[in-house]
Amino acid sequence: MITNAPFGSLSAARQVLEQRLAEPPPTRLQLLVGPRQVGKTTLLLSLAKAWQSRGIYTAADTPASQLPGWRERIWAQVRDTSRTGPVAWFLDEVQTQANWSAWLKTCIDEALRDRLPIHIVATGSSALSLGGGSRETMAGRFERIVVRQWCAQDLIRDLGVPAEDAARRIVSHGGYPGAVPLWPEEDRWRAYLRDAIVEPAIGRDLLALEAIRKPALLRQVVALACAHPAEIWSLDKISGSLTDRGALETIAHYLGLLQEAFLVAPLQKHAGSLLRRRRAPPKLVPLDQALLIGVGGELPPDPTSDPTRWGRWVENACLAHAVKRGQTVTYWREEPWEADGVWEGTWGRWVVEVKTGAYGSSDLRGLASASRALPDHRPLVICDPGSHEAARSAGFVAVAWTDFLEDRWPDT
Repeated sequence: MITNAPFGSLSAARQVLEQRLAEPPPTRLQLLVGPRQVGKTTLLLSLAKAWQSRGIYTAADTPASQLPGWRERIWAQVRDTSRTGPVAWFLDEVQTQANWSAWLKTCIDEALRDRLPIHIVATGSSALSLGGGSRETMAGRFERIVVRQWCAQDLIRDLGVPAEDAARRIVSHGGYPGAVPLWPEEDRWRAYLRDAIVEPAIGRDLLALEAIRKPALLRQVVALACAHPAEIWSLDKISGSLTDRGALETIAHYLGLLQEAFLVAPLQKHAGSLLRRRRAPPKLVPLDQALLIGVGGELPPDPTSDPTRWGRWVENACLAHAVKRGQTVTYWREEPWEADGVWEGTWGRWVVEVKTGAYGSSDLRGLASASRALPDHRPLVICDPGSHEAARSAGFVAVAWTDFLEDRWPDT
């Protein structure tokens, strides 16, 4: 069995933070970044509780945090507490503070200069606003920890979702933990996705990152990606499908923003030349299936009555899972053949085809062509449970998508 590191999981982030908080302070700032509603605040509150009176939790997005002198009062409290021993300061939603990176740089430099026993952990819902600010003003002063939307194993381990149901739920409902209790109530579940995840992420976080000249265009790009998961779209085709057309450079820029905000990954074509990769159209992969419902408003497809759409959803979930597990994910295409994914990373090198429903050896010609073109990549077929035979007869490794999404790979 292939063992996957829990890249991007909340439990992995907890382990890393506990290890780093056990180091002698002062240390580098710990930046915990990731999408909304994946448990960052819960993690900070839990760590602060473990530190008891030596842990200080501060929410940076409250009305009080906007009052004059708030920053100075909070830092004075942290500094005074450190006079009697090590202290851990947990600062939540720091990106809501103007010039947050310059403020924290001052605090870190003071702690390092005066050897104050202070740990600082900060969180934010956007990789771009955190990462950008930190790169500009805090070089060498921070370490970045990424938490992503939950995978099937996270739902099984931390929320008690039955193992036999977790992978299917990842495909049909996504991996936002706060939505799990609402699964039985369809209307409440969809309202939660819309109001607690999609609208804040698009309507507030993204628009706060920088000056978005065409917010309506940005929303349409998100809607298109979520309506066509795991499909290849040229920038010209994207522009032609939108009512509010924009320059191709603007659309490409917005796709980059969506990737930094953990919403959509525009996968590049696997090619030897950087220029060829950039010129090729991207494959749009929403990074959680819940976005397909929250943005598009449609219910999950039925595998029996709508097998084509269901197959596209399964493919998207598998590609998104590889991204969330830290692999470099691209796609392969040389007309007339195509392979769904090319993965490189801790799993090794694989060229991948996702098949749902019945398939035969003729349906794997694209994978075979990709395998010949990429001889250092092993061919893998991800298929329905019990549908391995055609792939294995062709000499390919096969795994059920239910097993794959639960990180249960076959012996190879």
